[in-house]
Amino acid sequence: METLKVGVLTVSDRAFSGEYEDRGGPGIVAWLEKGLSTPYETLARIVPDEREQISAAIVELIDQHACHLVLTTGGTGPAPRDVTPEATLDVADKELPGFGERMRQISLNYVPTAILSRQVGAIRGTSLIVNLPGQPKSIAEILDVLFASIPYCLELMGGPLVDTNPEVVVAFRPKKK
Repeated sequence: METLKVGVLTVSDRAFSGEYEDRGGPGIVAWLEKGLSTPYETLARIVPDEREQISAAIVELIDQHACHLVLTTGGTGPAPRDVTPEATLDVADKELPGFGERMRQISLNYVPTAILSRQVGAIRGTSLIVNLPGQPKSIAEILDVLFASIPYCLELMGGPLVDTNPEVVVAFRPKKK
């Protein structure tokens, strides 16, 4: 059975420079530890809020390291340096608008400022890229719901079978006829 490879990409000027402890990347890894029941491995990267560096890191994780899934954290708001969605779409083959719509919908249950988020989901080759927020609490709130759709998406693209911990989230798969 093929092992799921997950790229975890933190986008933050301050975390990259070492003046701020990265909490987003470890927040994603913590969620994966409790949410997945199949074997997986992670490759973590931290880059500054620079469009070209974000794009290059996504390309590296997918093209060189064969990550099936890349989860980014940070850089999705309205601030001038928030360019993660643009950097993602720069290297994507297809956008999956439902991911961004669903993430904002989930977050609106917690904060009215969720409408400021510009998160996207996209495909590069046979890999899925999802832009998550920067705070671990928000990351978990979103993945607790959104991840139900990710295993089937990965399977449709030829990726590995991914099982989840049903106490966290149940992976949805259509019933076979």
